[in-house]
Amino acid sequence: MLRKLILFLMIAAGALTGRSQNTTIFLSQGKIEFQRSNNLYAQMNNLNDGESNDWTDLAKKNMNHFKNDYFDLFFHNGKTLYKPGRETTERQNNSWGWRAPAQDNIVWTDLDNAQEIAQKNVFDDLFLVQDSTRRVRWKITTETRTIAGFNCRRANAIMMDSIYVVAFYTDEILTTGGPESFNGLPGMILGVALPHEHITWMATKVEAISVPETQLTAPVKGKKTNNAGLLQAIKPALKDWGKTGPFYIQAAML
Repeated sequence: MLRKLILFLMIAAGALTGRSQNTTIFLSQGKIEFQRSNNLYAQMNNLNDGESNDWTDLAKKNMNHFKNDYFDLFFHNGKTLYKPGRETTERQNNSWGWRAPAQDNIVWTDLDNAQEIAQKNVFDDLFLVQDSTRRVRWKITTETRTIAGFNCRRANAIMMDSIYVVAFYTDEILTTGGPESFNGLPGMILGVALPHEHITWMATKVEAISVPETQLTAPVKGKKTNNAGLLQAIKPALKDWGKTGPFYIQAAML
């Protein structure tokens, strides 16, 4: 009871952005805003083996170098809910049609029971993916950095057999989750980078607010499946898409 009272008083203290670096606060509930950034030019170069042609040159003239989106992660003890947040004020000129699938996911996670439910738009289909949480074999390093006012430590991993992941987590937030389906470190993941895929998720703000567990409800819309079923559903449709096919499959399965 005393621990719960202490945590409640910490939460009542208000937003944490700009807090003193000498102040250690341990949170068990709150809200985190993440900025996801896609380096579109680099992704396009990957798909074209670094070669330029008239089509890619024209495409780059009609798109931004980076595509930035915002998401909110609400957490309370062992449960999290990740969903699209505020709209960006940047001019997002991507009218030529570059948009990977599963870019507006809603992900509910029950970390205590290793369960996850994700709502994903994949082209014209809406899927409700129900499965266990992803198990990642992290290697924690000694490198540190500050993200959104929190001291974070770096961890590395290989995910989905080939995706190199760099994550930064803080043990000052007790919930062991993160953006999208990233989890499994001894604290909250506030930064993720997929260097070869040119995608990052970075926390921009952490708010110490009360989050009732009743607010953390799982999505319910979409064709029910699991991760294996989602892969089976989309893989045949992308088999003749060259390098774009595997790229889209990775995006959908994250």
